[in-house]
Amino acid sequence: MSRHQYDLVMCMKLPGTSVGKVCDRCDGRCPLCDSDVRLISKVRICDSCSSGSSGSRCIICGSPGTHEALYCWDCHRSERSRDGCPRILNVGSNKTDRLYNKKTADTGKGV
Repeated sequence: MSRHQYDLVMCMKLPGTSVGKVCDRCDGRCPLCDSDVRLISKVRICDSCSSGSSGSRCIICGSPGTHEALYCWDCHRSERSRDGCPRILNVGSNKTDRLYNKKTADTGKGV
């Protein structure tokens, strides 16, 4: 995901023992490179990302998580899986701009 959108910020803290979750829409993709082939090792997230209600949410988009997140074989082999917690912290400017434009369009209709 972060490969395609340059403005996304990942947590990158030291991973803990909790396994990250992904939603149905993000299931089957590597959280680092968006590859959908040869998923091999579980994604570990840091303790601050796994605490509270955020521990059961998707690490990519924030929707309710139902499946365990997995790294692809290439990210595991190149040890990108050891860089840190891969949880996305912000939503990105594209989604923010779309939400802002939607709100301004809705307020303009009511006047």
